[in-house]
Amino acid sequence: MHFSGACQERRAVTFLALAMSVLSTAVFTAPGHAQTAGWKPEKNVELVVGTSPGSGTDASARLIQKLWQDKRLVEVQGVVVNKPGGGSAVANAYVHQRTADPHYLTVASYNLVTNHITGKSSLSHQDFTAIAQLFNEYVSFNVRADSPIRSGRDLIERLRRDPGSVNIAISSSVGGANHIALGLAAKAEGVDIRKLKTVVFNSGGDSTTALLGGHVDVQAVAASVVVPQLNAGRIRTIAISAPRRLGGLFAVVPTWKEQGIDVVAANWRNVVAPKGLTDAQTAFWDSVFRKLTQMEEWKKDLEKNQWAESYMNSRDSRKYLDAQYVEIKSVLSELGLAR
Repeated sequence: MHFSGACQERRAVTFLALAMSVLSTAVFTAPGHAQTAGWKPEKNVELVVGTSPGSGTDASARLIQKLWQDKRLVEVQGVVVNKPGGGSAVANAYVHQRTADPHYLTVASYNLVTNHITGKSSLSHQDFTAIAQLFNEYVSFNVRADSPIRSGRDLIERLRRDPGSVNIAISSSVGGANHIALGLAAKAEGVDIRKLKTVVFNSGGDSTTALLGGHVDVQAVAASVVVPQLNAGRIRTIAISAPRRLGGLFAVVPTWKEQGIDVVAANWRNVVAPKGLTDAQTAFWDSVFRKLTQMEEWKKDLEKNQWAESYMNSRDSRKYLDAQYVEIKSVLSELGLAR
């Protein structure tokens, strides 16, 4: 069959358009397919906590698990597993043993860094995959409501006269965030911190029980832990290690700086996984925590617990931990706690 030049040209244009359409479909379908083929958890996920139920870290983990399920951020079942002991060393070892398995995460704190610096653990933050930095929290110094210790300044004066005269509860390890906050406040006023009489508990909840029972005189713990007892009038908070006063029940509590002691000390919470995760596995958890920290429920919980938002993704969290290791090692060396 014979076609005119114009007809042949029209057929050529039509064929070219069809070919480009097919090619375009193939090109733009491929990335979409690759995205849907990204890694997802294939079995139940364990969110491991290195303290007993009732601690600040435990509360954080349970909120994370709840939002995973309620908001369908994770399609498989997520469970919180408490592995107290050794200032989170037990929990960290448990997760570390699951090399390259992205179904195990732990909500970590200062102890992730300090345990290695003080020689309490052979594991450092570099033995894990950094997933996310979540928030900072400040340390409250508490006494029973009937305690003769009236203020942070009063406590420091007693320690200056006799560093071993006051039993002070800390959690969850020597050299942890609460211990560092105590040491910095005492050292700032010339107290020999090596003579402080500290009692270590597995969690803030345990140390609160000891305080209420009269087994210790003072407790250094995350502010969020003591809200129920403070609200009930069973304890008094005599100082906060924050740069400025907190809100809510703590609005009447002066900071260390307001009491003439130039100290600010914050604990942080982050999430890490075993070493050896693939880029796709890390990217999945990156996405989950980015979405979670933007949720209104999460923001309201931070406000309720006096936690300061400090979200960072996996890459930035890893850099932050590197910097924190150097900074905290310097502080612990000054306090005589570094190995």
